[in-house]
Amino acid sequence: MTHYTNIYLKAFFSTFLSILLTALTARSQNCQPGYVLNPVTTNNSIEWSKFPEFSLPFKIIYSGPRFGDTQSQPLKHGFNHLAAFSGSEPGSLQPSQLAALWYGVATSSGNQPWADNALRSPWGNDTAAYRSYWDAYASTVTNLDIVCLDIERMQREDRDILALKSNTQIPQNYRNLSDADFLATYKRDIRWWYTEAANRLRLKGVKAALTSYSDVPIRNTWLNITTNSWQDWTTNLARTHYLVQDNAGKIGGSFYNAMDFLSPSPYYYYGYDHPIGKDYLSYLLFSIEVNAAWSDKPIIPFVWLRVHDSYDKNIPLITDFMAEATAIFPFFAGAKGLWLWENPFLSADRQENYGPYEHFIYGLYRLSQFKDMLEGNYQLVIPMSARDNMEQQNPVWRGIVKGGNILIAAQNPYAADNATTSITVSYQNWARNITLKGKEVFLCKFDLNDSVNGVESSLDRVNVFPNPAAQELNFSLAGVNGVTLVDFALTNSKGQIFLQQKLKAFAGETKTTVPLPKLSAGMYFARFTTDKRTVIKKVVIQQ
Repeated sequence: MTHYTNIYLKAFFSTFLSILLTALTARSQNCQPGYVLNPVTTNNSIEWSKFPEFSLPFKIIYSGPRFGDTQSQPLKHGFNHLAAFSGSEPGSLQPSQLAALWYGVATSSGNQPWADNALRSPWGNDTAAYRSYWDAYASTVTNLDIVCLDIERMQREDRDILALKSNTQIPQNYRNLSDADFLATYKRDIRWWYTEAANRLRLKGVKAALTSYSDVPIRNTWLNITTNSWQDWTTNLARTHYLVQDNAGKIGGSFYNAMDFLSPSPYYYYGYDHPIGKDYLSYLLFSIEVNAAWSDKPIIPFVWLRVHDSYDKNIPLITDFMAEATAIFPFFAGAKGLWLWENPFLSADRQENYGPYEHFIYGLYRLSQFKDMLEGNYQLVIPMSARDNMEQQNPVWRGIVKGGNILIAAQNPYAADNATTSITVSYQNWARNITLKGKEVFLCKFDLNDSVNGVESSLDRVNVFPNPAAQELNFSLAGVNGVTLVDFALTNSKGQIFLQQKLKAFAGETKTTVPLPKLSAGMYFARFTTDKRTVIKKVVIQQ
């Protein structure tokens, strides 16, 4: 009787464990909120009222079309500031809900050398006229919470600055300078003009947080991102822009110090169907992460739901899945807000479907379902730099850790619509295999203590030595059947990957040696993943 009881108990527990694993997997792969979006079908309409009301703990500014909305609907659906007004706004709103994009900072004070789009010269301008213009504008924004200066009147590259030496509109005394002195003087004086506009606002009592459109250490770029290594992008001062440098060429100076937060502008220059358009997500995240590497100021990027060409009256909106990803992923890269912009000069008689706007709102709504993970102190998990994601063109995932939970956002921008992609996400000694469907945005929270469907904790399968290590790691892998590919990665506690390669394991025991790159001393994690399990071992690196 006991023999048969044991058989039944084994069968019961086997079945129970199978059901538990299935349930956990299903639960972890089904994190869609109860509300499901049915996108708008009529043109020139955003159906705000069909969304549940929600909020997020970030500065999210709406500068998009209103289509007759007089109920301040964006403020009920994820946005907390308006910069495009309708009805009785802004008079009906609190100052804490108001933002302004200040167009024409350099161009609305008459015929000035600085305002000349071809010249962009800091010399020969009427300082009194500019100050009068700036002071008049300041009187209109004293009760706002955020003001963004849209200046865009500087020669960006050294070659363009030096080309001015042959322009007779430049005063002769400057043209007589050496090339080095001409460059240094131009950059210093342009910084003064940019800074003076901000200073006049402060002088006139404007207490709003100030930022400046796209004027950040690493300005918007796309084509040359993978030309330079991630280390070069984040350590080489030559990659940063002079506007946010001091006179010694280091990050700082008068203009940088006048800004309360930074606003890169990762607009999508290429549609998804363009050969490099599929890099859009890496480009967005790169613009945030690379500037965060240079500055501890909050980063609130400008985003635009169109393919970038402000002067094309037929410019199309981006795809739905791009819009949804754009609403979610920036916060996993460290952004503290978003400024959603629309060109206010687009033709009023355009007829188009604004479904991408609703997908952007839906992305914010999905994020709001995990609002507790985004408040207070939390840790970002960035397993691979966005620059490296772009080079490798692999699925993108990021995590946010708070307490005993991790919130995962993932997307495969390179997948076909009907494809499925399996990836492993991990943090310290936790790992999980997730499935991405087509280009859908995966967003799900996991319990870091739940390892039933995650890490194989047994150490009899993998041995790593020496430990501590300095120059190389030796691996002993055992317990596989036939020839098995093993994905090896060496990460830190944040999930950043410092070494990654594929290993072959054979039946019996397989030994291999991997040289180590130059690493800072500390605790790391050696992760070994097959299609059946993941094994993680702590490794101490010594210098």
